[in-house]
Amino acid sequence: MPKYLFTGTFTQEGAKGLLDEGGSGRRTAVEKLFASLGGTLESYHFAFGSDDFFIIGELPDSAAAASAALVTSGSGAVHTRTVVLLTPEELDAVARLAPTYRAPGR
Repeated sequence: MPKYLFTGTFTQEGAKGLLDEGGSGRRTAVEKLFASLGGTLESYHFAFGSDDFFIIGELPDSAAAASAALVTSGSGAVHTRTVVLLTPEELDAVARLAPTYRAPGR
């Protein structure tokens, strides 16, 4: 199952909610979100700096990942970014492909 990295920041409203329910409450909510989409949460980490959280999870496909990102961002409590993660073996398969490409202006 594909893995995705979700990073993002809490809005003022989201930060207030986080203070009320705590970090473990947020992790439980994301576990339920991923499960409702047929996936699983691998890890949830809070941070400070340019990002407030880093979430890694497995979801069935890009549609499920997009749905998770859309429903969370649509809540108004967070701003998220999604990254598709590749295994070393998947990158090996990518390297074996032989696409044809012409750079602009060449």
